[in-house]
Amino acid sequence: MEYLEQLISNGILWSGLAAWVIAQVLKGLISLIVNKKFSWERLFGDGGMPSGHSATVSAVAMMAGLRAGFGSPVFAVAAILAIVVMHDAMGVRLETGKQAKVINDMQEFLGKMGGKDLSDEEKLKEFVGHTPLQVCMGCLLGLAVGIVANLILPV
Repeated sequence: MEYLEQLISNGILWSGLAAWVIAQVLKGLISLIVNKKFSWERLFGDGGMPSGHSATVSAVAMMAGLRAGFGSPVFAVAAILAIVVMHDAMGVRLETGKQAKVINDMQEFLGKMGGKDLSDEEKLKEFVGHTPLQVCMGCLLGLAVGIVANLILPV
């Protein structure tokens, strides 16, 4: 039972989860405003503004630094993880999304020549990465959530 109590009272964990939820809700709202229609994929999916990955790992790193100290091993691990995740979101995952778009366009073109349309399940996922601005905004959101969480969550 002590493990469950520790899990429930883990402010570092909750700050990361809160940052992810806030980022995903913002992503859904931004998509709704820009596209004039609601998309469940934007609410739960990858890619888009702001980066939920960046918000999550930044909140965890900030909270770890505030709670355990910025010289602690816990902060060091969280900070390195945040750097790797954000770099990956802008690099490999962004390029993967660009490649998926090209492949989907090619498949659609070839499908029209053969008279066969691709179903949504057959198409590759295009929103998997983030632009540097999306990562930066996710990071700023995460830092802010970490600071606020540190103020309101019990130690």
